[in-house]
Amino acid sequence: MSLNKKRSAPFRFVLSVLTLSGLVFTAQARGAPAAQTSNALSLKDVFDTAWQRQPEAQAFQKRRDALQAQAKAASMLSPEPPSLEISQRSDWLTGNTGAREVGLGITVPIWLPGQRTASADLAQAERSWLERRLLAAQLRLASAVRDSWWGWLRARVDSELANEQLANAQSLAADVAKRTSAGDLAKSDQHQAEGAVAAAQAHAAQAQAASAAALAQVLALTGRAAPSDLTVNAAGEPTPDPTPGTASSSSPSVGHPLLAELEDRITVAERTVQLISTQQRSNPELTVATSRERGAFGERYGQTVLVGVRVPLGEGPRHDARLATAHAEAIEVQSQVVLEKARIQADQQGATARLAAARTQLDAVERRAMLANESRGFFDKSFRLGETDLPTRLRIEAEAAEATRQAARSQIDLASAISAWRQSLGLLPE
Repeated sequence: MSLNKKRSAPFRFVLSVLTLSGLVFTAQARGAPAAQTSNALSLKDVFDTAWQRQPEAQAFQKRRDALQAQAKAASMLSPEPPSLEISQRSDWLTGNTGAREVGLGITVPIWLPGQRTASADLAQAERSWLERRLLAAQLRLASAVRDSWWGWLRARVDSELANEQLANAQSLAADVAKRTSAGDLAKSDQHQAEGAVAAAQAHAAQAQAASAAALAQVLALTGRAAPSDLTVNAAGEPTPDPTPGTASSSSPSVGHPLLAELEDRITVAERTVQLISTQQRSNPELTVATSRERGAFGERYGQTVLVGVRVPLGEGPRHDARLATAHAEAIEVQSQVVLEKARIQADQQGATARLAAARTQLDAVERRAMLANESRGFFDKSFRLGETDLPTRLRIEAEAAEATRQAARSQIDLASAISAWRQSLGLLPE
């Protein structure tokens, strides 16, 4: 292998890593995702597919139908369905003198004062809470998807770099073997070179296994098997607005899904308290009935009409228990909002600090990789000229490989940091 080929190979591989990661840094700097190909697996594809498998997504329509039915029930004239009563009375078992009575009546429950309005308000609050619960569930899933996705891309880059390091070690070992046969190097140098190849093989196998395991975790979220022609669109997510360091980044977003869910839970708890407050007793019942009766054979049937109201007495301690439970739920959720706000604020502060560190680290490791690869070219030339021994050449090769690995991983780390910042702001994958 010529000197020019040896020196250009690391840089060609860095470019291939950037292609693998979907030109992450460029996409992030512009604040827009790279274009996705139809046959490429991307972060958004994984999230969308994983969400369709979630119980919340599959049950959402039925839950919404149930709440719509509940709202419709609150708009009806009666809190419960009317009941029909049919009765017949006679004395044919106790003398059979011809006494007969046939009754037909209907009983309609009556809304308590304020109960109908409170029921409608509670149904509306629960419908809003259902939508917010869905967004919160999506955000929680997005956290797991993002962790698995960027973990896999790190493992994938490590595997590609390990294969490149193995190829370089094999090329160097072949060169050492030729020079040993020619008498330019000692047999011990050939052993060291072959040992470096063995170590690179072991590292490549370990990295490949880690990449396969990480890919399995990603595909487990989607419920699919890895296709034979799997391609990756590893474009980073767009940088959200505002940028780190602004005032709004130091406090939770107003529309954060997790906070919105808790706020709707508070509303539901308060509406529940209002509804229970109107239900100090069971619903009264209005009864309208008619009957036809006679006292004995030969007598004419008489017609009567009954109109009555049934008013239950207060429930007492049972009502107090239900009301206290509803108050406790409201107080508990209000306390959770305070804790969640503090947690989200801490997450956002940590995410912005991590993003700033990732950008600084990327600049440093890219500069180190450039210098290490240039040094590898210098020492490769001096080794061929016999001015550098093999242990030094192997050390320089290892340092250059490690610098290249850190540069490639820093691209993924920067994309992961932006993704984590979006997560802290309550934004879904794009």
